[in-house]
Amino acid sequence: MRFTALATASSLALAACAGAAIGQEEGAAPPITEFPRDQTLILQNPEPPATNPPNFNIWVAGNGAGWSTGLHQLVMDTLWFIDPDEGLDGPLYNQLAAETWQYNDDFTEMTVDLREGIYWSDGEEFTAEDVVFTVETQMETPGMTWSAAFSDVVETVEAVDDYTVRFTLQEPNSRFHALFSVRWNGAWIMPEHVFSEVEDVMAFQFNPPVGLGPYTLHSFDPNGYWYAWEKREDWDRTALAEWGEPGPQYVIYRSIPTPDNRLIEMANGNLDVIHDLTPEATFSIIEDRETARGWFPGFPYAHPDPTLPMVIFNTQRAPFDDRRVRWALALMLDARAISMASYRGAATLSAIAMPPTGTHPDDYHAPMQDWLIDYELDLGNGETIQPYDPSIGSQIAEMVRPQFGEDVPTEEAAIQRAFGFGWWRQDLEAAATLLEAAGFTEGRGGWMTPEGEPFEFEVNTFTDGVINRMGTMIAQQWTQAGIEVTPVADPQIFASTLPLGDYDVATAWSIETWGGDPDLSYFLDSWHSDFVVEPGERQPARNWQRWSSPALDGIIEEVRTTEFTDPRNLELGRDFVRLMVDEMPVIPMMAYNVFSVYDTEYWEGFPTAEERPYANIVNNWANSKYIFTQLRPAGQTEGD
Repeated sequence: MRFTALATASSLALAACAGAAIGQEEGAAPPITEFPRDQTLILQNPEPPATNPPNFNIWVAGNGAGWSTGLHQLVMDTLWFIDPDEGLDGPLYNQLAAETWQYNDDFTEMTVDLREGIYWSDGEEFTAEDVVFTVETQMETPGMTWSAAFSDVVETVEAVDDYTVRFTLQEPNSRFHALFSVRWNGAWIMPEHVFSEVEDVMAFQFNPPVGLGPYTLHSFDPNGYWYAWEKREDWDRTALAEWGEPGPQYVIYRSIPTPDNRLIEMANGNLDVIHDLTPEATFSIIEDRETARGWFPGFPYAHPDPTLPMVIFNTQRAPFDDRRVRWALALMLDARAISMASYRGAATLSAIAMPPTGTHPDDYHAPMQDWLIDYELDLGNGETIQPYDPSIGSQIAEMVRPQFGEDVPTEEAAIQRAFGFGWWRQDLEAAATLLEAAGFTEGRGGWMTPEGEPFEFEVNTFTDGVINRMGTMIAQQWTQAGIEVTPVADPQIFASTLPLGDYDVATAWSIETWGGDPDLSYFLDSWHSDFVVEPGERQPARNWQRWSSPALDGIIEEVRTTEFTDPRNLELGRDFVRLMVDEMPVIPMMAYNVFSVYDTEYWEGFPTAEERPYANIVNNWANSKYIFTQLRPAGQTEGD
């Protein structure tokens, strides 16, 4: 077996297994037996094999370099991280920055104080010149990953001294720091002393990569199936050292496209963390392997990501521009059946436009329960109903209990975290009243539009997986309610269908949040009416529903002038939730639950929902780096 190795003393000792080249088959595996297993963490990389395996230049878009190979988890670094869960000491980490961002009064300048004593993996000290070089180089070089983002907002950037950077912005922007704040990734800092010597930064492969993280490249498969990393001897000169020494000496990321092969490799002890499985495969491995578990200790196992799968209406098309129609369609749905069809019951539902994950249940879902229970919906005929049912999550728990028994939580708080707090009660009578108020009529063949045509449309959904199952079940329920709805498996749903508005209704998502912070700026600013285009034009992400409202614009404009850490942001977030309930431009469904599985045969200390929800277990996220500081060999007590 052949792999590409770096010529260091330690790596040469481990590279003795050189042989025939690995082929393109999925079975291509790293030389695991050459690594001491009790010092090596092995994770599944959900990316397909890199198309340009020797390229590590993460700052150039579309160059074939892999990101989730360990490159952005273990080697890259930037100013701040915002964890989608609780974090080790709160979700906000000052990483390369010594403290949080400092804006002037009108948000036209941002000053950053940097940590001192941080070193690149080749021994060069990290300074303000690296930050300045990163921003200026990308602004001057179209096609780099963050070139447009910086060019659109930065007027100038300067190094005030070795450890202070000042940005002057083109206009007020209270969220400029978000470019350097990692949720899944962020604007990574470039080593000035390396790239300043490069003639063509776009063509430079950056091999081996020089990083600020605690690991360096050990070796990789020339076909891109795996990458191995080794802990730096001077790991304590990295920003991550604040949280302790990373446990594993070696870390291997493996691309294993087929779920069955992931199960086999974990069963054989050759995989510690699986990024994602189907619900059924997760149930199987946890039942068969004593040391395997998910985010939750029992059913539903999966980690709820800060992404909100939903029904998206194209509000520029009739009749979906009518809130009465949108609400009627919501009331035709049975969330229990949708949960069973999509996630086999392992869904975390959300009736509000907020992913039920991270700190959001404490900030939004739990405090707003009374408001939701008391919420009255005007049916347009002088009647009102209270459509919210806070027991939906508990009902689903009882539905799956016969199969999963003691693995299903029994305490109300645990059920709410696992299955959701509640959802809208299916009410076909109220839905009919709303449609009639909107001018629809019900005949023997189903519902007719105000124009006398059959009410029929398509639902664009994913080609497979849980979102496909969700979309198919939703279409089926609407059809059963008298509307002819056809699900369409759409391979271009995010590439063209949603951006071009070439749909009536879709199942996808337009809401993604920080997860660990109540601030909604991660997605909300893109919903301002200034960015809504005319029908037929390409809509910028993420307002795929093309919905606008003066009330929404007012919330967004206040967020723009409210500092990120100001408690007022939570109130603005709740105002947004109330507005979304009133108008229902999308029907929120559930969290995007990721069935990550980790095995504790070799390593312990992983984050868990019930005891230590300090990080997102989904290991392709860059903020998974904090997990490494908490890992220790199985059976070893803290302090050993």
